[in-house]
Amino acid sequence: MIIPVWAWAAVIGGLLVVLAFDLWIVDRGEPREFSTRQAGFWVGFYVSLAVIFGVVLWIFAGPTPAGQFLAGYLTEYSLSVDNLFVFYIIMSRFAVPKIHQHKVLLIGVLMALVMRGIFIAVGAAALSSFSWLFYVFGLFLIYTSVQLIRQHGQDEDDFNENALLRWARRVLPHTDDYVGSKVVVKVDGRRMVTPLLIVMLAIGTTDLLFALDSIPAIFGLTTDPFIVFTANAFALMGLRQLYFLLGDLLQRLAYLSYGLAFILAFIGVKLILEALHSSGVSWAPEVPIWLSLSVIGVTMVITTGASLIKARRDGRVSKQISTSANAKQG
Repeated sequence: MIIPVWAWAAVIGGLLVVLAFDLWIVDRGEPREFSTRQAGFWVGFYVSLAVIFGVVLWIFAGPTPAGQFLAGYLTEYSLSVDNLFVFYIIMSRFAVPKIHQHKVLLIGVLMALVMRGIFIAVGAAALSSFSWLFYVFGLFLIYTSVQLIRQHGQDEDDFNENALLRWARRVLPHTDDYVGSKVVVKVDGRRMVTPLLIVMLAIGTTDLLFALDSIPAIFGLTTDPFIVFTANAFALMGLRQLYFLLGDLLQRLAYLSYGLAFILAFIGVKLILEALHSSGVSWAPEVPIWLSLSVIGVTMVITTGASLIKARRDGRVSKQISTSANAKQG
């Protein structure tokens, strides 16, 4: 699509206004924990915004761009769920008070949104100049899907700090403890950062590393920079509330990595087939967007349903074992 500058400005401005309103709600009054009820409301709000945006695209640009946006949004949102567990580890490692976790996620996501915007612009320019990158992206996604399956069930409690985070902890003078919700304070006349800023850097830079999987995945669905950016933006905007809404449910999504692996492999194969099709290979089909959208949606429904059934069954087994052990002790 050819998107005029004013449309880009309107969309980005609208997103910033919504995020600013979100931040204002977080910062007004005394800091407090983000309740499950609030999380549910905001998740519904951001998902509704994404659906409305898709409908607007359908009206003004047609079904194909709208379908590409929805498929991209579902893919990015699905991949983000797998990343929430890492966010949970970061929060636990840095012992972030629950009343400040929403602000940490919001600022971290804003950082990631800016960096992803740059990444998307570079990726779009590279793909338009070097068509062979489609094969590279496709093979990379297939490789990533295999790695997801191989790493399934491994211990994920270790969080390895990236180079930027290690540099920040080494160079920036920082306090040992949190100082309310402040990120910069003065101690004996010296300006210092608090651990809150370090955690924000950890969330933002870690999310950028996740983009190494998600950005190639969405480029496998569409090469339109506008759709790629907006799908990423809407997925990131709802990520914070999803973190609080899911809570312990993240531990129960046992088959999530299998579902994500299948989606990444499907998109990887789709990228390669469409690259071959564009090169004139007669047997290589062009995968329609409705098929991609269907595969992604059905895969996530089956994955989530199977995970919840397993969690319920495991819960019943654990309860029976506990009851049996108590009876023997009695």
